Order: sequence, then C-alpha cells, then structure tokens
Amino acid sequence: MVLFSDAVVAIAITLLVLPLVDLVPEVKAEGGDAVSVISDHRQELFTFFLSFVVIANFWLGHHRVFEHVRAYTATMMRLNLLWLLTIVVLPFPTEIIGAFPSDRFTAGVYTGTILALSICQSAITWLIRGHKELERPDNPVRQGELVGSLLLTGLTVVAFVLAAFVPGVNFYALLLLLLSPIVMRVWKRTSAEA
Repeated sequence: MVLFSDAVVAIAITLLVLPLVDLVPEVKAEGGDAVSVISDHRQELFTFFLSFVVIANFWLGHHRVFEHVRAYTATMMRLNLLWLLTIVVLPFPTEIIGAFPSDRFTAGVYTGTILALSICQSAITWLIRGHKELERPDNPVRQGELVGSLLLTGLTVVAFVLAAFVPGVNFYALLLLLLSPIVMRVWKRTSAEA
C-alpha cells in the first residue's frame, strides 16, 4: 500500500509541472523569449512550488505515520484511497489559482482541498493509534504525533474559513500553517512540565 501511495504521489507531483512545460511552446508561438516564460508567468511558477511543497510535506507525514503500521484493514485502505484522491485532485486547484486572479473562491477551493487532505491524514493517524491490529507494538503512534496531526488540521480549518469567507485574506490564510511547529513546541514543553 505504501509503494502504491508513493507512485500516486509521484504522478501527482509530476502533473503539477505539466502546465509549466506547456507554457514554453505557447510563449514561443506568441513571439516571446525564454525570459518571458519566467517573468510573465510568476504566478504559475509560485503555485507550482507551493503545491509541490504541500504534496511533499503531506507525503513525508504519510511515511512517518505508516512507519507505525504492521497490518492493513479495509477501513485503512479506504481512508488511504481518500487521502490519495485529495493528493491527485490538488493539481486541479493549483491550475485554477495559477490561471485566475486570487479571490475568495480560488483561495477557498485550494485551501479546501488541503483541508480535505489534512482531515484524511489525521483520520489515518487516529485510526492507527491504539489499534492493536494495525499498530506496531514496538513503534506505536505517540500522542504528540496525533496531536500534531490534529493541530495541523485545526489550523487548516481556520485557514479555510479565513481564505474562503474573509475578503482580502485569500492565500495569506495559509501562513497560519506555519504556526503548527511553534504550537507543538509549546505543547511539548507544557506536557513535559506537567
């Protein structure tokens, strides 16, 4: 299942770059030069790098979670397929935000897709933790891992609400996700002191 997931993630990341590859002959046909491929398409380049980082981070998290797994169930496989669906869908909103001006709708679609992805990853982590059939007894999911996953999902919920419903916030809402490691450090410190 992990190998299949890795293959799907690799395809999704590859799909992100295809619109950029298509830009080169379009710019050439319009009489542009190599510099204009980059200078006139900064938004498309930014969205590519943003989505690459998003997919890469979720893929790394997926690998960390699956280090704790010793067996699979039908429920886990379904949740993993749902996680993969959100990964595969991400190039679509990426293309939307690269092609259209930033507004609440485009930010909401993009952030909503990331939210669905985060919910799936948290659900997988929740399912594994403490499940004797799934979890490796020598390498269980630590409470901090589950809290971190749920925290990221909670911050993504707030980012989605801000991006989709508060005028002018748009993609700046995603900056909230940078708070996750800071909040986790504070949580670990207070947990250690308690």
